[in-house]
Amino acid sequence: MAKFLKRGIEQAEVAEADAKVRGIVENILEDVEKRGDAAVRELSEKFDKWSPASFRLTEQEIEDAMSRVSKQDLEDIKFAQEQVRKFAQKQKECLRDLEVETMPGVILGHKNIPMNSVGCYVPGGKYPMVASAHMSVATAKVAGVKRIVAAAPPHEGAPHPAIVAAMHLGGADEILVLGGVQAVAAMALGTESMAPVDMLVGPGNMFVAEAKRQLFGRVGIDLFAGPTETLVIADETVDGEICAIDLLGQAEHGPTSPAVLLTTSEKLANDTLKEVERQLQILPTRETARQSWQDYGEVIVCENDEEMLAEAERLAFEHVQVMTKDPDFFLNNLVNYGALFLGPRTNVAFGDKVIGTNHTLPTKRAARYTGGLWVGKFIKTHTYQRILTDEASALIGEYGSRLCMLEGFAGHAEQANVRVRRFGGRDIAPYTAAKAEGNSNS
Repeated sequence: MAKFLKRGIEQAEVAEADAKVRGIVENILEDVEKRGDAAVRELSEKFDKWSPASFRLTEQEIEDAMSRVSKQDLEDIKFAQEQVRKFAQKQKECLRDLEVETMPGVILGHKNIPMNSVGCYVPGGKYPMVASAHMSVATAKVAGVKRIVAAAPPHEGAPHPAIVAAMHLGGADEILVLGGVQAVAAMALGTESMAPVDMLVGPGNMFVAEAKRQLFGRVGIDLFAGPTETLVIADETVDGEICAIDLLGQAEHGPTSPAVLLTTSEKLANDTLKEVERQLQILPTRETARQSWQDYGEVIVCENDEEMLAEAERLAFEHVQVMTKDPDFFLNNLVNYGALFLGPRTNVAFGDKVIGTNHTLPTKRAARYTGGLWVGKFIKTHTYQRILTDEASALIGEYGSRLCMLEGFAGHAEQANVRVRRFGGRDIAPYTAAKAEGNSNS
């Protein structure tokens, strides 16, 4: 049975805070819907001390921002985006239109159609999340989205140059320097100066995540996102140093980011606990990482790989780093995860920033029923039907008529009956007449 050497706080303790966030977000969305640009401007002034003539950057402003990005940073952004594009393009190639003749004269098919417009939110508060622009904007561009709006908050009183560069190079059609719930609300609901989008994507703080949750239905969203999560599955083939940094490297995201070690080695568990404390003395982001580790860090010792697998399925974490003798065991058997990182040579930071897979992933056990953001999220699969022959129309009509009446839908049945009469040559009476005469159409 799994043994906890360290436990995090119970999730019930955060429920009260979540309720407060819901109320705040609900009021902001209502305000933006009623007052549009005026509400957006007041909120931006209140939360970001930011009130430019226009939140949308001009071409000249974009050029000015990019001129402040170093040559090396621009090259690195371009490299990362190229990896994202390559993988997204290969994923898109897996999405094929389909047309098949399921029986003589009956043609069924589907078409994969990109969305018309998408709003991509890029966080820029404590950390300017440049990589989020690659993951959302560049992927939407590969999918063929016609209008891509990208928004990020100001950083130190100005547009963040690297974020603007990443948005522009990724293919954004409109760039907004606007943050928080007000940005998400403006993109989803529209205002006098901003046309609404059809879908919202991208990570954000608890307020942005809650805004996306409340707006779901009016617009599409990529997924319900919470604080980033990391699970390290390891055995004696690795050491405490690498396990500790793979845990703390994600714990630094924020004070509520769970980081969990699953291991079959009690020695590794204890070594990792010691290494975490050592690294927390020197890590530049130690204040945030320490709070996160203290409240949400866990160390669990299991009997074998099968028990680690069961615990991993229960947790259903966003990031799962596997460093064991046989990482393929988890690749072949684990089903509840956002993204897998196999072996000590890779890690979550590679996936977050540069390797090419998308870093917008399911949290809070959502991996039980969904994967993360990918090119297919921006593409809708629509079906179509065509009947080529009179015989096929009449045959489908006869079955359809009876099945409609099985459910009591006389109007539906009559749609079928008309086809039986016109294309099958059968003098089948409307169901209304049949019922009045006490007859059957069978």
